[in-house]
Amino acid sequence: MMKSKGAGGLVYSTDAGRMCPVCRKAMAQCNCKRAPQPVAPSADGIVRVSRETKGRGGKAVTLVKGLALDEVKLNELGKKLKAACGSGGTVKDGIIEVQGDHCDKLVELLQAQGHKVKRAGG
Repeated sequence: MMKSKGAGGLVYSTDAGRMCPVCRKAMAQCNCKRAPQPVAPSADGIVRVSRETKGRGGKAVTLVKGLALDEVKLNELGKKLKAACGSGGTVKDGIIEVQGDHCDKLVELLQAQGHKVKRAGG
């Protein structure tokens, strides 16, 4: 096992696999694991629903931004919204992405749950 004195330190060891850059122990024995960071809510408390096609080969994706929920609840809500629209999608970086153009439907569903919702974009 080699140690590096650079800024990043040891990242991988053939003996133990991935190494924690903070405590320099194998990830399985890491004693400095941090709790997942909560998603930062939007500054104004308004959930914004928009449609985007940029970088997706012309295919539409509906984005839901600004939900003040932790990661677990955000994933649960994403699952419910995708099921209600009958399509796939993902949750990443605090944004729910639903495949297809479902802006109006998602606005109604989120308002029914008590969120203050605005339609963003065109």
